[in-house]
Amino acid sequence: MQVQVMIFGQLADITGTSELILHDIPDTDTLQETLHKLYPALANTKYAIAMNKKTIQGNTILTGDTNIALLPPFSGG
Repeated sequence: MQVQVMIFGQLADITGTSELILHDIPDTDTLQETLHKLYPALANTKYAIAMNKKTIQGNTILTGDTNIALLPPFSGG
């Protein structure tokens, strides 16, 4: 199974890309572990994970048709 990860804002600057395709990622905990290994600076950066356009909290199972977005912190205005 592959997971498409869209990356926005300062997170794209950290990773050097706005999109990743990752394989064999069963859940969001594994996703974060994989991302932190690939891009250690992400481990020290706050961000939200959205799945199918809804932000999620806690570990969530991913399926083959899941779209993931990494969202930088928002500031109000």
